[in-house]
Amino acid sequence: MNTIELLDELQNRAHRDEALRRALLETKKEKNPVDAFCRKCQEYGYPVYVMDLINAGEEFYGTMRRSTNGGGENSPKLEGEDDFYELFMASLT
Repeated sequence: MNTIELLDELQNRAHRDEALRRALLETKKEKNPVDAFCRKCQEYGYPVYVMDLINAGEEFYGTMRRSTNGGGENSPKLEGEDDFYELFMASLT
C-alpha cells in the first residue's frame, strides 16, 4: 500500500472513530506537527513517515502539473496541492 492509499484508509477510519480523529487533530498543536502526525499514524498501525508524506505530495503535485498544458512554463501555479498533511487535516475538520 502506498502513502496515498494509507492516508485514504486512515482518513476513512478517522471519520468513523472520533478518538482517532481527535488524536490526529491534536498533532497540529505539537512543535513539529508533521512528525507528531506520522508518529500517531504509526501508533495506529499506518506506516506513514515524514519523507514518505513529503514525497507523496511532491509526486502528486508533479503529476498534476505535468498534466496541465503539458507541464510547461505556462502551467497554472497550484498552491498547497503538495501538502498532504494540511489537506488531510482539512478533511478532518
